[in-house]
Amino acid sequence: MDGMAIRVLVVDDHAVVREGVALVLSQLDGFEVVGEVGTGDDAVREAVTLRPDVVLMDVRMPGLDGVEATRRIAQLVPRTAVLILSMYGDEDTAVAAVRAGARGYVLKGASHDEVADALRAVVSGQAVFGRGVADGVLGRVGGAAPVTGHPFPGLTEREREVLDLLVRGHWTADIAARLFLSPKTVSNQLTSIYAKLGVADRTGAVLLAREQGLRSR
Repeated sequence: MDGMAIRVLVVDDHAVVREGVALVLSQLDGFEVVGEVGTGDDAVREAVTLRPDVVLMDVRMPGLDGVEATRRIAQLVPRTAVLILSMYGDEDTAVAAVRAGARGYVLKGASHDEVADALRAVVSGQAVFGRGVADGVLGRVGGAAPVTGHPFPGLTEREREVLDLLVRGHWTADIAARLFLSPKTVSNQLTSIYAKLGVADRTGAVLLAREQGLRSR
């Protein structure tokens, strides 16, 4: 964040948990809590209004749950990262959250330092999964690899090139320069890739690609 505080929106339907997390983060260097809400609907509304760097999202809430709220935020405010903080570590929920666009999933038993590190990581574009979650998510997201020459035969050759560079850690402008394309063309290619892979964003595409055997090099 180049010296700027990471702006966090805290979402949890339990006021004591929400206020406690917000208090801890506000006392840590490099974080600014810009909002606290208790429902998924409020999370989406405040994410659109406040445009935080990251939403720290609970899963089980009355009304709109955290997974669906994450999906809507990923669509409406794609630059805002979502980190799930939940007491539920079941694989189905974690995989659904990743599919919806969450960049990370940690359990509420994590230490304050672990949560802070996870927030920093997802804002920088990394995917983070806490202990008790990682193996289940990485083992299931994307399913079994197909027995073809390429794990994603539905992609065009150009889309495969873009995805390969994405997995290797390159961003849109760099991919455009390497492939002699305009950034807008690369953005359109990425949109098509995400749709074909059934993921919400860059993080979901990279996770799925790595699970299917594509690796950075």
